[in-house]
Amino acid sequence: MDFKAFTDDIEKKKWCVYGVEVYEDGTLTHSWGDTDNNLHDIYSAAKTVESISAGLAYDRGLIDFSRSILDYLPEDKVEMMSQGQKDTFKKITVNRLLTMSVDGFPFRPEGDAWLDQALSCKIKKPEERIFNYSNISTFLVGVALTEALGEDLGKFIEREIFKPLGICNYEYARSPEGYFYGASGMKLTVHDLSKFGLLLYNKGVYEGRRIVSGEYVEMATSVQQMNREGGYGFYIWKYRDGFSINGKWKQKCYVLPQRRIIVTYLSHIEDDSHDLLDSMERNILELKSQ
Repeated sequence: MDFKAFTDDIEKKKWCVYGVEVYEDGTLTHSWGDTDNNLHDIYSAAKTVESISAGLAYDRGLIDFSRSILDYLPEDKVEMMSQGQKDTFKKITVNRLLTMSVDGFPFRPEGDAWLDQALSCKIKKPEERIFNYSNISTFLVGVALTEALGEDLGKFIEREIFKPLGICNYEYARSPEGYFYGASGMKLTVHDLSKFGLLLYNKGVYEGRRIVSGEYVEMATSVQQMNREGGYGFYIWKYRDGFSINGKWKQKCYVLPQRRIIVTYLSHIEDDSHDLLDSMERNILELKSQ
């Protein structure tokens, strides 16, 4: 591993990378930049935080991923739906939303009534599994978790996930109705995002404390839905022989259990280039260019 070559690339090419951490065998071995001082947007990496909260609800028997999402939404909202929409959404399970396999949702919720908008979406083939990346799927799961847990999901995450992980400094967003918005809108430090990689790497255990079951971690990090990127679990992406936590502007936590390595960096690079990833793979993972 040539960590310095990677950070030299960042500096010489002036990539907007805030900080980098590398863990080997679960131990922090390399660090560069702002890893523990300032909060940075993690965008869709927030979805993995919500995934862990879904795991806690699953472990406690409070949610069944094979049941319809309608079983976990506010009754008054379900009653207001047309019969046709009810029939459609009855075919959409929680699992389908966790795996982004409902075709028809727009990319993000809009307006001042996100739940109403989501439940009015026209889904032509609700029984067909097609990968469709949408923040609405994550928002609906967040509402369902709020109902299943019987408390505000944001407060639950603060108490049951952030606190045992030692995460004290954070920000997260809410919908106009006040629901926790787990699809985006969260800020963490590089070091605190690494903690989610460590939690998954250790199959639900962090510093000797079990937070979520190994059973859930196995499901969440396995390919549940195929896509052109190689596969998707429960708000976690397949990456080579491991998996990754992803945000849209190159916010990343790569977890490679077989290699016993975790690489986390927070960046803000608004393009589709793979230069940063290529440098990381070449210098840290020591992979040859194809």
